[in-house]
Amino acid sequence: MSTSPNASPNTSPKPIAVPVTAVTCLEDRAHIERTAVLDLEAGVQRLRLGPVSALAVDRTLHAELTADHPSTVLDARIVRTWTPRGPLPSAADDSVLRHRVHALEEERLALGQRRDRLHARLDLLGRLAADVLREIGEGAGSGETEAARWARELDRVDDERDAYGEQLRAVEARLAALAVELGEVQRAMDLAEEEPAELVGHIELTVEAAVAGPAGLRLSHLTPCALWRPAYRAVLDGDSLTLETDAVVWQRTGEDWSGVRLTLSTARSALATDPPRLGEDRLTLKDRSAAERRTVDVEVREEEIGELGPAPVLGLPGVDDGGETRVLRSPAPVSVPGDGRAHRVPLSVFTTAASSEYACSPELSPLVTQVARFDNLSGHVLLAGPVDLVRGSGFSGRGTLDFTAPGASVELAFGSCDDHRVVRQAEESRDSAGILQRTVVTRTVRLHLSRFSAPGERGERVVVVRERIPVSEVSAVEVRLRKEACSPAPAVVDAEGIARWDVPLPPGGRRTVTLVYELSASAKVAGL
Repeated sequence: MSTSPNASPNTSPKPIAVPVTAVTCLEDRAHIERTAVLDLEAGVQRLRLGPVSALAVDRTLHAELTADHPSTVLDARIVRTWTPRGPLPSAADDSVLRHRVHALEEERLALGQRRDRLHARLDLLGRLAADVLREIGEGAGSGETEAARWARELDRVDDERDAYGEQLRAVEARLAALAVELGEVQRAMDLAEEEPAELVGHIELTVEAAVAGPAGLRLSHLTPCALWRPAYRAVLDGDSLTLETDAVVWQRTGEDWSGVRLTLSTARSALATDPPRLGEDRLTLKDRSAAERRTVDVEVREEEIGELGPAPVLGLPGVDDGGETRVLRSPAPVSVPGDGRAHRVPLSVFTTAASSEYACSPELSPLVTQVARFDNLSGHVLLAGPVDLVRGSGFSGRGTLDFTAPGASVELAFGSCDDHRVVRQAEESRDSAGILQRTVVTRTVRLHLSRFSAPGERGERVVVVRERIPVSEVSAVEVRLRKEACSPAPAVVDAEGIARWDVPLPPGGRRTVTLVYELSASAKVAGL
């Protein structure tokens, strides 16, 4: 970084504009590309280009000229200068705000003088009223009776005091309103006219040209204070679903991006590329004791079912790209102001067939949720991000879309159905049976489903109910589903122990699903 109060004497007096033409927005910064056509002279010359963002990273600045012109870039550097405040305008060029301030201050001065005169007049009238009352007291004591003159004098003094008092109150009210208006005008003038000094960057380019003529220039550099995140909008309309993919871009680089080619990348250029250090991991073996051989300690634990793919990302710390750099491009030039606000950039949209089901897992939630499944036909990966959910009744909420490869299946939940209710009841009984005194734990789960439909609604609705059964990892503990006691028996039980029922519910209907299973363990099992 280099700073100087003035431009170098060898540079051109007027900077050459180098607008932003392409931007590659990374996860936490942006790669800026600029293009311009230079009218070069034969020989070595120094050009001043800009202005550019003062946040540009110096060591990433790269300049190259077109190959069809015999010229070479000798040096390129960023020079930053503080632009001072402009001189105050003359009286003839004063703005409307300054004229208004001047008029308000003159009116305030005149009103202040009038207020002082009114205060003096009221003080004089007060002394006059005191003299009249003293004269009345002295005259009444000496036997004088001039009641008519005394009443006339007192009425005249009181009328004048009331009139001047009303004028004083009006003047003070106007002064208070003037103070408020003057403060607002001065604040507006401070914001509009008195701008602080600004740090502005320019690029000093030293070029050697064999012959005079135009040459194309391409500049590139990194700039912080820019980032992007994916966002989606899913519209479910019957059996079809429309998914819109957007990029939300924030940037406060100090300059606007107008009509640029925007590329979005998940590359993390700030991360170090050194491999992690390997440490020793020692494993030791020891013989089990006699007590450990006689008993088997087991415990019931919650185990999340693992799936192939990237690890889930909580919150919004970064872009989940599955461990591989992904690149997305905007189909049309875009404009992103440098105001630091969120701006949505459309990337792609597709419509495909979707299968919908009403699913419920009562152990986790008593709500019945509409779940839509469809294939990713966007032609690119769907990065993890928030998705706005829209269905027939309008906006239904916001969900999360997981990382999805092209052509892979996507599952989205479109909110709960308020006309369904599920109540779950669980019972457990414990018994010892057989010669070996095996412990048998019987668990009964009853699920009560209800549908509260509007008058005139017709047609059944199939609710997919899922309930889990424990899965044993040791041979000493057995889990058995008692199908004869289930009502009805589950349609399928997968390898993870998830039992499923397809329960049809007519309008206003009620159904009860019963699940019964046993956990059987030998006498040497402890902890069940």
